[in-house]
Amino acid sequence: MTSATLEAWRAQVHTTLASHIDELPAGRLRDAMAYAVLGGGKRLRPLLCLAACVDAGGEHEKALIPACAVELIHCYSLAHDDLPCMDDDDERRGQPSLHKAFDEATALLAGDALQSLAFELLANSTKLAPSQRVRMLGELGEAGGVAGMAGGQMLDLRSHAAEDANLDYLTRTHAMKTGALFRASLRFGLLSSGGEMTLLDAFCTSFALAFQAADDLRDCLGSRAHLGKPTGSDARSGTLTWPRLLGIDAGKAACIEHREACFEQLRQLEFEATHLAEITHLALDIEDLR
Repeated sequence: MTSATLEAWRAQVHTTLASHIDELPAGRLRDAMAYAVLGGGKRLRPLLCLAACVDAGGEHEKALIPACAVELIHCYSLAHDDLPCMDDDDERRGQPSLHKAFDEATALLAGDALQSLAFELLANSTKLAPSQRVRMLGELGEAGGVAGMAGGQMLDLRSHAAEDANLDYLTRTHAMKTGALFRASLRFGLLSSGGEMTLLDAFCTSFALAFQAADDLRDCLGSRAHLGKPTGSDARSGTLTWPRLLGIDAGKAACIEHREACFEQLRQLEFEATHLAEITHLALDIEDLR
């Protein structure tokens, strides 16, 4: 992402995450947590949170800790997803995945600790009113649980054997696995601004589906150098994806359709969603995939 504002926000998120991890007791577990969180990443979820707050008329500083909390949950999920018992990926962001850089037990514990840290930061945020913190804590718990990310990951793991693995199954999987944290990010931004949490839910659904379709296409068509990890992992694991279900061309069409729906939903908002539109344009661009 190239916008000066987005880059400044991303740097601030990184600095804030680093400062809170540095405050933890020194040792192997903290080192593993730092490796999982500070080794790169687009920071897409924090940027969505900050953008929603600012576009709705709020101050981005109020949404900074909620944005970091969502990112910690995301990083924990990646550490666990890469484990041999899950997606079995040895590389992440061009570096050895956490369990390869350390070991499986440390990766498991680091993920657990990152999840706990997310709730700790959110509960202790001084820029949020107690009522805001309570709503966000409940929202984050739901987003990461059975009805959200964890439940979606289970559907994803079972998709190769599911008899009803069709388009409805695929969209439900990604609405939970990918969309739940996006929704929490956007809701946190709106709540930090004093707005209504559910205002961007329709946009979130379209964004999550377009994002996952683009991600699936990059796994088929992208390069290892660009992705920072080996390509073709979905095909090797037999995971249900947009290209596998619909084919490459129809998968691209679905991505574009959901992307255009994002812009239409943003145009219908009562405020000018400048930053959210910019993130949508940058995050969902598949022009490089031929």
